[in-house]
Amino acid sequence: MKKRLLTGLQSSGDLHIGNYFGALKPFVDMYEDYESFLMIADYHALTSLRDPQAMHRNTINVVKDYLAAGVDPEKAVIFRQSDNQDHTELGWVLNCMVTVPFLMQAHSYKDKVAKGKEANAGLFTYPMLQAADITLYNVDIVPVGEDQRQHLEYTREAVGKFNRTYGETLKEPETAILDGVGVVPGTDGAKMSKSYGNTVPLFGTPKEIEKAVMGIVTDSDGDRPENVYAIHRLLKSADELDPLYEAHKGRYGDLKKALVADLEELIAPMRKKRDQISDDDVKAVLQDGVARAKEVSNQTLARVRDAVGITL
Repeated sequence: MKKRLLTGLQSSGDLHIGNYFGALKPFVDMYEDYESFLMIADYHALTSLRDPQAMHRNTINVVKDYLAAGVDPEKAVIFRQSDNQDHTELGWVLNCMVTVPFLMQAHSYKDKVAKGKEANAGLFTYPMLQAADITLYNVDIVPVGEDQRQHLEYTREAVGKFNRTYGETLKEPETAILDGVGVVPGTDGAKMSKSYGNTVPLFGTPKEIEKAVMGIVTDSDGDRPENVYAIHRLLKSADELDPLYEAHKGRYGDLKKALVADLEELIAPMRKKRDQISDDDVKAVLQDGVARAKEVSNQTLARVRDAVGITL
């Protein structure tokens, strides 16, 4: 039997190439080898997004993005987190398994607050809702970048404490660290993130992509623009790029144009396919997906309810 895999993306904004190389492409490359679950994490998005119209639009868009990138909804369970209330119920149970000091050690929470994000309770308890997302589906493998390793460790800690308290009920997942995609660099050299405003849009128009690339911060006294090169390395090997960068040493504009061309070569076929996917197509995929997801999660939550004594 195939092992079970789960991954997800927040519906907090249009996807950028960091999302593509950090989560979407790795999933497309491996999902057929597993019994795969693909979750649109819209409840997680509520920690930062307060625009209902944007939430609706982003949810539709992220599903279109996955389908355009090559995910077959017949071969993966594609569903929306908020369509399955098992997530919030198990998230609450797991919240009761961990302490406030434990959650205070989360690197992502401290980093986001340090960068000015509101320290809301949802952001603080984010790791336990994420733990619920994973354990509901008896997941074997969770593919993440190195920067997400701690969240998986939090999941294992919460699940382990639950099992020690109530008996073996929940499955501890394995962590599959995806080498080289933990931190996709943005246009300023920091991690690419919508909240940092340093993204290259995945399905932007050619002009939007060109504008983002031409705005990449460069080192004025270096022969090779490292921020340009770091993004370019997502597309091509060092053996392919090093002669190009050596031949155009110091000519940052030409190197940026070469990156624009390579990005367009990657994105154009996916953009064409995406334009053919309707909102109704997306809604049908999500309706089918959550029905399949609940077949698994309902059984897990029933075991949890029995274990904690809620079932009468």
